[in-house]
Amino acid sequence: MQKTRARRVGALILGLALVGAACGGDDESADTTAAPATEAPATEAPATEAPAAGGELEGMKGTTPKGAEVSDEWLQKVSDFWVSKGNAALEDFNYAGEAFDAAVVIALAVEKAGTDGAKHADEIVGITKDGEKCTTFADCKAIIAAGGDPDYDGISGPHEFNGNGEPLQGSYAMLEFGADNRITEESNDNLIQAEAPDSAIVALGTTTATREGDGQLKIGSLLPETGNLAFLGAPEYAGLEYAISEINAAGGVLGQEVLYSQGDSGDTSTDIASQTADRLISENVDAIVGAASSGVTLTVIDKITAAGITMFSPANTSPKLSDYPDDNLYFRNAPADGLQGAVVANQIVEDGNASAYILNLDDAYGNGIAAVVKNVLEAAGVEVKGVKAYDPAAASFDAEVADVVAADPDAVVLISFDEGSRILRVAVESGIGPKVKNWYGTDGNMGNALGENFDAGK
Repeated sequence: MQKTRARRVGALILGLALVGAACGGDDESADTTAAPATEAPATEAPATEAPAAGGELEGMKGTTPKGAEVSDEWLQKVSDFWVSKGNAALEDFNYAGEAFDAAVVIALAVEKAGTDGAKHADEIVGITKDGEKCTTFADCKAIIAAGGDPDYDGISGPHEFNGNGEPLQGSYAMLEFGADNRITEESNDNLIQAEAPDSAIVALGTTTATREGDGQLKIGSLLPETGNLAFLGAPEYAGLEYAISEINAAGGVLGQEVLYSQGDSGDTSTDIASQTADRLISENVDAIVGAASSGVTLTVIDKITAAGITMFSPANTSPKLSDYPDDNLYFRNAPADGLQGAVVANQIVEDGNASAYILNLDDAYGNGIAAVVKNVLEAAGVEVKGVKAYDPAAASFDAEVADVVAADPDAVVLISFDEGSRILRVAVESGIGPKVKNWYGTDGNMGNALGENFDAGK
């Protein structure tokens, strides 16, 4: 059972759409954020000393999006389904629920609209709110058949989309590494609730796209088989494909079986996403689930929406996508970084840190969340001694860590993906690892894979 520490974290930030200028490599700063209720007391920075061998990551904290508590029964069904298709057993279920829900919401919107053409996008927000509650595709479909309006609450939790097609609320686990360099089981139960303030609410938009449907819904995927988010690929594919199997078992959509075409997104260092998007567009898909990376989404969103195709991400969090000109065809059920950034910053404040340094990968995700963390910390009176965006493909992170050593902050925020293990190894070797300084991470690196890669020297 998860133990909830409810916080009105959303009240700490301005509207999600207001921080968009800070991400994706833009030079402008994000709008100022409101201060947390807790003020940071002055604290003396711990002395820098070489850490003892073993458990080098012990004490590092960080957030990861956490949807509704998912039953073991559902997780077992997804796992069994995935293995039955000839795949290896799932090692985790990150974003499996969100990918499952993305397919269900799309299918219900097509059923409600009566067309798999572009106009089904106008029904997506309504499927998530202000109707008769339902939790399965079959039950929601029955409500539509009876002339009603379903309000789908999915595996990943109540969606309650804003008018721009993203959640107004989010849940996050505050994870912590133990002496074995792995996430402690207890910290998985530490759930923090966050809500966007009323100022973030925007009016419902409608698409101008006129793409016609052919009466049979076809969903494509743009998810990471390769690249630095490949560890998310298997659970996302599993959740998506399991949803399609469940939808078809319940009679499909518009009286037809839902078709599926799988695609790899790669990452921003390759052109794989663009090639996959071109192929899926040529195959006349009606909706694409993905990408997982906000940076990847930003490389293909224009061509996908220009084709009148719905794009629905289970994992994008960049604030830049909150007000992106997508002709109301882009949706996501992972909350924007405005919420997560406030959660991370609030934890730093609560822990009594008087100063912090932010290290982030240089992409839409890293720059966006770094800007939010910086603004919330400064508004709370915490000195931000530096913000450094780095190239995740760099051969060495010695210079970045040297900057942190010189700044001597109480806390270090690391916004990274799998390269985070290499940064932490340099930090430990430089005597400023999590045993010496207070380190905080975000969902890109807050998993046991970080500890495994660290132990393996990756």
